[in-house]
Amino acid sequence: MKTTKEMYDKELRSYCLPMKILAYIITRKWGINLLNLIMKNFKGKNIAGLHCEEHFIPSKNSGPDIRIRVFRPNNSDKNLPGLLYNHSGGYMLDVPEGSLNIIEHFIATRPCVVVAPDYRKSMKNPFPDGFNDCYDTLLWMKENAVSLGIKSSKFIVAGHSSGGGLTAAVTLKARDTKDVDIAFQMPIYPMIDHRQNTESAKNMNSVPVWNGKTNAVAWSLYLQNTSGKIPTYASPSLNSDYNNFPPTITFVGELEPFKDETINYVNALKSESIPVKFKLFKGAFHAFEIVGKFTAIGKKANQFQFEAFGKFFDKYA
Repeated sequence: MKTTKEMYDKELRSYCLPMKILAYIITRKWGINLLNLIMKNFKGKNIAGLHCEEHFIPSKNSGPDIRIRVFRPNNSDKNLPGLLYNHSGGYMLDVPEGSLNIIEHFIATRPCVVVAPDYRKSMKNPFPDGFNDCYDTLLWMKENAVSLGIKSSKFIVAGHSSGGGLTAAVTLKARDTKDVDIAFQMPIYPMIDHRQNTESAKNMNSVPVWNGKTNAVAWSLYLQNTSGKIPTYASPSLNSDYNNFPPTITFVGELEPFKDETINYVNALKSESIPVKFKLFKGAFHAFEIVGKFTAIGKKANQFQFEAFGKFFDKYA
């Protein structure tokens, strides 16, 4: 399906051309390497008004130490819920510091301690390396709850795009192993289906930010060392058992490849009577609430996700 200007929300239309250029750049290895080089400049950046730390924690899977960032409210002397935040980037891009605005918004909405891993990226370290780093970080949070000043149960897991995919995968493994008690999860417009066979995944080759071509490149890199049957932790849409999943918050734009897989995921959770807060935003492309955060539709999406976060926080965490 070729999208036209008229199909997009009016305020988002001015972002389409530059974001289509970004989508093209992401399909090239030189572009991925360039963007990762640029993102290195963000490493170590802090959030004003918060207590910010950097740690290197051991891998439980014979990998290198995992760089993590810890953010918490200043002058907090009580145990707070811990939130694992998995950043976006198609499994191949970015660092936790690229999501500081989102992390700050979580803490401003409800006092919590956010731990964000700089997980390994798929160009050099495909699945399961990045996934293992995120899950190991969650286990580290539980094991070090006292020193972190967080509760040792009722963790929150959140992430956007591929970070949403990692959120769904981490939550799935926690459900399977019972290693960690997840209060609720927020896989926002998650990248969770390597098959790319839904209508929205097949027919979105001309949309901004993230399209069918960028999706194909990202999945090929993420799964480059995987042969035979694809594990459900790599592609969470392959999971068919949604019993005992935690409450879930998510949303997605109408004009993006992940629309159908997000809706399918929501419907699977609802079929097991899992509490879900979900919204579909018409005329919106991938990550529109970040790219166009000052537009009316961007503001509505951010209001939706953080109001839902506050309500689920109060009820479940």
